[in-house]
Amino acid sequence: MRNSVKIALLSLMSITALSCKKEDKSPSYHKGDLTILTDESFKSVTEALADGYMINYPETHIKIVTKKEDLGFLDLLNDKARIAVMSRDLTPEEKKTYEEQVDLKFLPAKFAADAVVFVVPKDSPKQTISIDEIRSGLESEAKNFIFDGTNSSNLNFVAQKLNKQPKDLKFSIIPGNQNIIEELGKYPDKIGVIGLNTFSRPYDKASEKLRDMVKVLPVQTKEGVYTSDFANMREMKYPFTRVLYFLTNEGNFNIANGFIRYSCTQLGQMIVQKEGLQPYNIYKREVQMR
Repeated sequence: MRNSVKIALLSLMSITALSCKKEDKSPSYHKGDLTILTDESFKSVTEALADGYMINYPETHIKIVTKKEDLGFLDLLNDKARIAVMSRDLTPEEKKTYEEQVDLKFLPAKFAADAVVFVVPKDSPKQTISIDEIRSGLESEAKNFIFDGTNSSNLNFVAQKLNKQPKDLKFSIIPGNQNIIEELGKYPDKIGVIGLNTFSRPYDKASEKLRDMVKVLPVQTKEGVYTSDFANMREMKYPFTRVLYFLTNEGNFNIANGFIRYSCTQLGQMIVQKEGLQPYNIYKREVQMR
């Protein structure tokens, strides 16, 4: 009788252990490790969202890896990370490759409006820049525009807006958005091209210091002259407004999709706004009381 009880107990313990192991391997959005690939231009907002998620879910551990946009997309396709942050529109061929390799429908999770901005030294007499100036400048051997590198989100996006291939543009390089700002004073005739999120945080001391070093040029179009403020980004009037979005290769509701959902909720969108970017999914509402 005792042997029968022992056997029954051992069997029950084995079943329980197997159940626990199975449960540990099941998808979970609130615990586990996640690596997110992001271009340096929008690293700050990605880090802020990751910090917020880890505060809400202490058993999650999110690592932010900085990688040029195109290379991050390739790593996502090759299953080297579960999320990549993107800004440019993918080509039809890239979308097809994504759906074939990842085996998911292409559904970008848009979460913020950012911008590519053109900056000059603070004492520069230049006040605005036109689309035609940008186009002709990027065709000139003078290479007066400074980007943070090839394969970068800033270069890709500007090229896309001008209906050009990045390889066809002529430009100078200083690696890193912050480095462009800090070194631009050495090149008074050059124009730096950086991501707004580099110094968009309104109450951050480091951002304030960077903003004080340069002048951001409004962009002139046929319709008018536009700055990269909230209203112009929200209405897409600033011509170099870009929408940031997440791509994932995760097919179930695990930590990657949990993070994406969090970033697009009101709490995540409030973090986006505190970063000085325009939230994509919530807008400021004004209510008149009578």
